[in-house]
Amino acid sequence: MPRERTSRGIQGRRTPVATPWELCLYPEVARWLAHVDLDQFQAAVEYRRRPHLRGLPVIVGGNGDPTEPRKVVTCASYPAREFGVRAGMPLRQAARKCPDGVFLALDMATYEAASDEVMTLLRSFPVRLEVLGWDEAFLAADTADPEQLAADIRRAVAELGLSCCVGLGDTKQRAKLATGFAKRGPGIYRLTAANWDEVMADRPTDALWGVGSRIAARLGEVGIRTVAELGAADPRELAAAFGPTTGPYLWLLGRGGGETDVVTQPRAAAGRSKSETFPADLTDRAEIAGHVDRLARELAAEMLDAGRVTVRVAVTVRTKTFYTRTKIRTLPAPTTDADAIAAAALDILGRFELDRPVRLLGVRLELVRATPE
Repeated sequence: MPRERTSRGIQGRRTPVATPWELCLYPEVARWLAHVDLDQFQAAVEYRRRPHLRGLPVIVGGNGDPTEPRKVVTCASYPAREFGVRAGMPLRQAARKCPDGVFLALDMATYEAASDEVMTLLRSFPVRLEVLGWDEAFLAADTADPEQLAADIRRAVAELGLSCCVGLGDTKQRAKLATGFAKRGPGIYRLTAANWDEVMADRPTDALWGVGSRIAARLGEVGIRTVAELGAADPRELAAAFGPTTGPYLWLLGRGGGETDVVTQPRAAAGRSKSETFPADLTDRAEIAGHVDRLARELAAEMLDAGRVTVRVAVTVRTKTFYTRTKIRTLPAPTTDADAIAAAALDILGRFELDRPVRLLGVRLELVRATPE
């Protein structure tokens, strides 16, 4: 950190004045970020409404039929995970691994209602809340005892018949990673600049939130394999290898930095998509077109209700061989008209050869917010 200038920090201490990048590394320690992650969420909701299933290996996915082709597990309870069942696994494979598992249909409305219940509860605490999804959220709180806040949150969630883990940090990334350690037993874990090197230095780069296997492999190609090596790298060299934005951001992640504030307002989605994997491959072009038309109209209706305007339409086709291709078209003018959106989707579909059986179809709309009249 720079030493030339100082300012009066928390509790009267003299604190160095940092650049904006360094502020991401060294935020004010009196202000805490917490990441709340609901445990085995969909399965936990099922346990809550079906108490007789507690302790059994519950597997949620599709219509709850493990023989149904091309449907995947969306949530595996902890007992099911002991058999090797994981989210994203085909239901048929899950049934082979856990033949005595309890397979339940995905119930979107119930899970959304349970999530709303939890998020309303979290807002009752002296925090600012950023919802990430059904089962996780970031909280920002000014507190001298973040562990006590986390314990209070866990007790309150338990009173709803659910459970959660809480990660505490001075950046979003540290709080998010702390949740992973919390899940290993304590339920609450603190990860900050003070223990970052001790906990993370020797871990592989893909242990970082935001570094996937592909980026980790590319980092490995330039001799960076651990978090410590990434944090010690020259940001200029990373910028040369990964680009002027991505390179310095990777360096920042290697030092535990990242965002330090929450977004309390829901982000308006830049696009919305729908896709469908079919029980049997489609070969009839008219049938394929009918599904694309339906998906496009369903999306158009949803976006009209949400006050969003479509500016581009994309269609995705995945064949029996898993070859996947997406084609996109910009509309002549932004529109909310379902007929125009469906017509554009069908026009795009006409650019595909469709010479192989089709396994999956998808439509995506790229959006802007409607302007009030």
